[in-house]
Amino acid sequence: MRTLVVGLLAAASFATSACGSSEPQARNEAVTNAGAPAEQRPVDLLAPATGTTSIVRIDCGSVDVANFTKTFSDRKVYPQGHKHLTNSCYLITHNGKRLLWDTGLSAALKGKKQDFEGMVLSVDKTVPEQLAVLGLKPDDVNLVGISHNHADHVGQLPEFVNKPLLVGKPDFDGAAGKEDDPFVAWRAPGRPITPLTGDYDVFGDNNVIALFLPGHTPGHYGLLVKLKSGPVLISGDTVHAREASRLKAVPVFNTDRNQSLQSMERMEKIAKDTGAKVVIQHDDRDIALLPPFPKAAE
Repeated sequence: MRTLVVGLLAAASFATSACGSSEPQARNEAVTNAGAPAEQRPVDLLAPATGTTSIVRIDCGSVDVANFTKTFSDRKVYPQGHKHLTNSCYLITHNGKRLLWDTGLSAALKGKKQDFEGMVLSVDKTVPEQLAVLGLKPDDVNLVGISHNHADHVGQLPEFVNKPLLVGKPDFDGAAGKEDDPFVAWRAPGRPITPLTGDYDVFGDNNVIALFLPGHTPGHYGLLVKLKSGPVLISGDTVHAREASRLKAVPVFNTDRNQSLQSMERMEKIAKDTGAKVVIQHDDRDIALLPPFPKAAE
């Protein structure tokens, strides 16, 4: 089983990546035509929502941290003590096509608790089990987007090995040849993989945009989803708590502190410019910002 604490205590040995500008351009190429539009128009973060789009939050596990500030702030700016982190994934449906954003902790943790150096990891329900409640199977997902290569975000990726994959190129390249490479099934010739190097218009109509926000890892991404009710910005691990940007709290295992701070600033600017509601994937207070499962935000 893939080491479950990669994304929580130490970064993998990723390839070096340049810091993203305030408005990175989409410069991506699909290895096959599956999973990506044949042509990419320039990304327009301010374009209005069109079509029919929805988001359903998927419970992808949880992490109880005995001393949050010790690991999640290199300058120990949080109060001392315990913090519960949720592990959220999201099913985005746009004009009938389904994107699964992140896959959470490993399904092997279901019904168990793994204690590792002050952090307890657990999974109550698997992603396929929750898809079943929605009347779906893993095969009904059209493509999978990974915010970054940490074990609490790629743990159930094996359930979707036949699906087109979107992932930051630095994270994809940096995992190659490693024993715990979660992307090995997508490395064979002709596999449907789109390595991302800038902002990326997922469906080609400026409604769902992967945002290049490096620092947590070199190829880290967030996701902007434009709903009729208003845009939603899903954070990835740009921040782990609502206070992170204000406190400039950078986890000890982030790959680049300056990139991390710049990405926090960029995320806040995009939220301000677009009027987006920021949903932090690991902050359990943000679960309530979207309707309770299995309801969808539209």
